Amino acid sequence: MFCLLGLLASFAGCSQNEVKPTDPMGKVYFNWFDTVSYVYSYAGDPAERFEELSAGISGILTEYHQLFDIYHEYSGINNLCTINRLAGGDPLPVDPKLIEFLRYAEDLYARTDGEMNILLGPVLKIWHDHRTAATEDPSAASLPAQEALDEANLHTDFSLLEIDEERGTVRLTDPNAAIDVGALGKGYATEKAALYLEAQGAASYVLNIGGNIRIVGTKPDGTGWRTAVKDPEDPENSYAAILDIADTACVTSGDYERFFAVAGKQYHHIIDPDTLWPAEQFASVTIITRDSGLADALSTALFCMSYEDGLALVSGMGGVEVLWIDHDGTLRYTEGMKALMTN
Repeated sequence: MFCLLGLLASFAGCSQNEVKPTDPMGKVYFNWFDTVSYVYSYAGDPAERFEELSAGISGILTEYHQLFDIYHEYSGINNLCTINRLAGGDPLPVDPKLIEFLRYAEDLYARTDGEMNILLGPVLKIWHDHRTAATEDPSAASLPAQEALDEANLHTDFSLLEIDEERGTVRLTDPNAAIDVGALGKGYATEKAALYLEAQGAASYVLNIGGNIRIVGTKPDGTGWRTAVKDPEDPENSYAAILDIADTACVTSGDYERFFAVAGKQYHHIIDPDTLWPAEQFASVTIITRDSGLADALSTALFCMSYEDGLALVSGMGGVEVLWIDHDGTLRYTEGMKALMTN
């Protein structure tokens, strides 16, 4: 999932990848989760301090990138790619961090009534393959067969994932099952990096990990950052809302980033686990909450739920604010989100 945000005001230089002498210290990275990421510090720390903390962030995000990778394996690591490849076989010993993550995903599966399901991999792979083929040759773009999607969906129940914390092992009991954490992994890893910064006593940091925004603290003057949510009708040039946020995460799921077209209709990458087709309820959903992993998960889950069901879900959680944008441009939002909107 891509999170579709632009930062404004003192953060305006980010979209041009500039760090001027009067700007905060910043770094750009290209090696995590197949996307571009930024680390910015407004704290006024010495350069050595920024380098030290950036190295710590880099180490954390590199580790989680490798653990969550479903396309590549790495020497000495049993990662998600390994688990998928050996589905149906013996339990695999894995890093405790991966078990912790899978338990977190299991909890979110239950809390969202299955809307956040990392076991949807077989269905997502079919859509991924069709999107890739369409990108390579748009004239040959085609849609998946419903029969193929239905068959793949037989292998997506979370009970197919066995986690043995005592032995430190994981396995998929079904050889046709597969894990895909595209809707959760990046946000979860971003939160781990933010917790590291907090443990180091850092503040006034902004992490933009492929569009997943996690702010640690406030600006040095105690104010927040103006953060823009893109207009789904014109995402390159227009904003639907501008938020003032601090010490929190901000994640958006939208239908306008990764898609392909067949017979003039666009089919985006956010797949509804109930229909097995791209969700059609909204143009975008933005989540504000302190936990970047939760924000990542909920932006996808609520994108696939009705407004009423999504509102009921977050109302029972506390500390979660939502902005829904309908296809006709109508904005709906929680009361707490309304308070964050500056326009």
